Amino acid sequence: MLTAALSFQPVADWFAGMWDTIADGFTRTFIRHENYKLFIEGFGNTLFIAVAACLLGCVIGVLVAVAKVYNAQTGRLRPLNALLNVYLAVFRGTPILVQLLILYYIVFKSVDNALLVAIIGFGINSGAYVAEVVRAGIMAIDPGQTEAGRSLGLSAGVTMRKIILPQAFKNILPALGNEFIALLKETSVAGFITVVDLTRAGDLIRAQTMDPYFSLFFVAGVYLVLVLGLTWILGRVERRLRRSDRR
Repeated sequence: MLTAALSFQPVADWFAGMWDTIADGFTRTFIRHENYKLFIEGFGNTLFIAVAACLLGCVIGVLVAVAKVYNAQTGRLRPLNALLNVYLAVFRGTPILVQLLILYYIVFKSVDNALLVAIIGFGINSGAYVAEVVRAGIMAIDPGQTEAGRSLGLSAGVTMRKIILPQAFKNILPALGNEFIALLKETSVAGFITVVDLTRAGDLIRAQTMDPYFSLFFVAGVYLVLVLGLTWILGRVERRLRRSDRR
């Protein structure tokens, strides 16, 4: 019995040492210097940037998509359409980080609000992708829907707003949801323009504690939970939309 107890002693010591290491890492990462407040601030900034930029991107995307569709149907907005093509090419063809740096250090260098610049940067970038999604959704609607609206005496704008766009949004909602998820993850580069987002908070605490494990794995875990939660919500919405279509 004594021999068996002695053989388990190294294992018990290893577990005890591991527990002490984990407890010490947790304390240094979250409790000491009230670091958890920095995580909370970063989490709040990440969500705020993602939601605000998504709303801005949706507004920009819808306007760009409608203008391009209108030009394709009538040919009356050719100069504007050319400018929109440049916008789409530039913001879809360059990295979001480079765009943020240009906006922060050149375009808005006199604006002392990095959070606002981040929202504008992510919103404009997201708008370029949303525009193509919305345009594809509009073009997928049967042209007879537009003709029916115009035959009832509705203007082109009213037909687009009350007949075409509601049907298009129903079809592209999953794609818009995926764009929001991608935008949420892209906000992790906001720290390059001094915004204390979730990733930046984790990196600051890593530099303070000299322990990368707890802070960075915690940040990765938060993003993972957010993405899985949004994916689950989108799945529920898609299933509900399919049930309504069958009715």
